[in-house]
Amino acid sequence: MTHGVHEELDKLCDEGIEQVIGWRRHLHRNPELPNREAATARLVARELTGFGLDEVRTGIAGHGVVGVLRGGRPGDRVAALRADMDALPVPDRCGADFAATGAASHACGHDCHTAMLLGAARALADVRVRERLPGTVLFVFQPAEEGPPVDEEGGARLMVAEGAFADPVPTMAFGMHVTPHPKGWVGYKSGPMYGASCLVRVAVTGKQAHASSPWHGVDPMPAVGALLTGIGQLYRQVSAFSPVTVSIGHIEDVGRFNVIGETVTLWGTIRCAEERDMPEVKRRLTALAEHTAEAYGASATVELLQDVPAVHNDAAWVEDALPTLRRVAGADRVVEVGGTLGYDDVSELITRFGGLYVMLGVQDTALDPASGEPAPVPGGRGLVGNHHPGFYADDDTLITGVRLHAHAAYDHLAGSLVTRLLTR
Repeated sequence: MTHGVHEELDKLCDEGIEQVIGWRRHLHRNPELPNREAATARLVARELTGFGLDEVRTGIAGHGVVGVLRGGRPGDRVAALRADMDALPVPDRCGADFAATGAASHACGHDCHTAMLLGAARALADVRVRERLPGTVLFVFQPAEEGPPVDEEGGARLMVAEGAFADPVPTMAFGMHVTPHPKGWVGYKSGPMYGASCLVRVAVTGKQAHASSPWHGVDPMPAVGALLTGIGQLYRQVSAFSPVTVSIGHIEDVGRFNVIGETVTLWGTIRCAEERDMPEVKRRLTALAEHTAEAYGASATVELLQDVPAVHNDAAWVEDALPTLRRVAGADRVVEVGGTLGYDDVSELITRFGGLYVMLGVQDTALDPASGEPAPVPGGRGLVGNHHPGFYADDDTLITGVRLHAHAAYDHLAGSLVTRLLTR
């Protein structure tokens, strides 16, 4: 019986792939920034309603959407499939004819995530499968994964706080992220797969003066220069076997060429492979900023914002999911990968409900035999990392993501994907 459902799911996924590609291209052409995904959410809700789901809940954590599909057979398990919807403030230079033309783009592939999950919802909601589902599937379309504006709340944590997962409560969360790995390959990792993250805002304040007479004020710039140098050494103050990084990505100054401004603001991020290192890195960064500024006669205020826990895949979940991953992608295309200091707040769901997160390769690359890392193949479009303006994803890979969602949901409900954790 299970084998028959898998075949039916594959058939339904194949039937809907042109629609998935159409959704993806439309979303790519019309990106929306975090907490501004209004049109994307309307498209998602409209399509889910058309599939005939039992419920389509909207307006969660801003523009979040949750579709509820109750299977035709009794079962207590609830599979939450999650996709993120927001884009980045990055210009689109992917070269496709459906590229965005404004200041935002889907340079992280969330257009693919949203379209693939819609495709899985379409397949699972079909009566030929739906009547054989022993449990419930939640299709979770999340806003603001890239982080909401600093003065707003948003993302997975807010969806949890607003009760998106209170009824029914998931027994598994599953998701994936497109990456520059070879097309159609699936990467997995037990343990910390994505890092813990914290947004940092450091304001260094002196005393404004004319540039011709700096002794009449306190110039915050030398303190900022020393602070940037010191930040580059923070990684040496924690174990080298537990990677961390502190990066400053943006510096703001209000002034002009002949004015020594009063305040310089640094925006950055802390990333830790192991969540346990985050408090110590925060403490050291705060002390460094305050003491460095004081040494130059200035002051510093450090704000630590938007904490995101690490994505940690439990080994038992990975072990039980491997048959699913291999069935969908092919045994030779499922590989163990290293961790990354990128973050993803799907961790809020996996930490609470269990489950796992995987990578889906979408680019013209091959794994280097020596390093195991992706490398560009001759004649292809190259290797372009997420968040780069030239990031691209091949439409031909979307079918693998649709099938992964659909098979993972069914396998969990049917009891082949981690039953022992639920019955201990």
